[in-house]
Amino acid sequence: MSVKMPIALQLYTLRSEAEKDFIGTLKKVAELGYQGVEFAGYGGLPADELRDALREFNLVPVNSHVAIERLEKDLDGEISYALGIGLKDITVPYLVENRRNSKEAWIAVARQLQDMGKRIKEAGLNLHYHNHAFEFEKFDGKYGLDILIDNTDADVVKLEVDTFWVQYAGVDPVDYLKGLSGRVTMVHLKDMIKGQEPPFAEVGEGCIDIAGIIRVSREIGVQWGIVEQDVCQRPPLESVKLSIDNLKNMGVI
Repeated sequence: MSVKMPIALQLYTLRSEAEKDFIGTLKKVAELGYQGVEFAGYGGLPADELRDALREFNLVPVNSHVAIERLEKDLDGEISYALGIGLKDITVPYLVENRRNSKEAWIAVARQLQDMGKRIKEAGLNLHYHNHAFEFEKFDGKYGLDILIDNTDADVVKLEVDTFWVQYAGVDPVDYLKGLSGRVTMVHLKDMIKGQEPPFAEVGEGCIDIAGIIRVSREIGVQWGIVEQDVCQRPPLESVKLSIDNLKNMGVI
């Protein structure tokens, strides 16, 4: 029996297209059948213009990746823009090395995210953290990501689990997700071809257990699956079409 899940696209996948025509790219994403989008920048558009385009194309603004440095510089401004386009979620997508090279660094980041998360929550939004592979380096026997989890409240700092990078780090994403019930509201869906560089593949074209990830994601309360492909093996619009077509064929949509 198939498991249904709303599917969005991380627009970073179409960054070259979006740089030329941000609104036109949103229209193409909607035409392919994606139900929402995740931002990695807003194309320099005023909030009301972007909000109107999303409504026109019937796209849900699911989430936005915002560097921790930007949140440090202008948290109120980022919150205001997010609210202006109808977002409910903001995600820290990456940490530079000196923020994650020791147990103490992870604890410091956790405390910072906890403080930011409280302010973001007061505004009616949610703060998330998105992983790569470095979060699975161990400090005193614990993954960096688990140190972050242990030092933040589940209702203040949530997780967006990038299942590709979990697998890339040598950890089973299905098993790891099982231990995160109630903490994860979004997962990144991308696929991997072992022995290929870069190893990124369209969803359903590689070795990652996409069906298993979607099944356990629904079991633990995940609300959105988000397709992303860091580097495409073909024209990016062809890649994102293949990914959503494969998800349709799996019965996910």
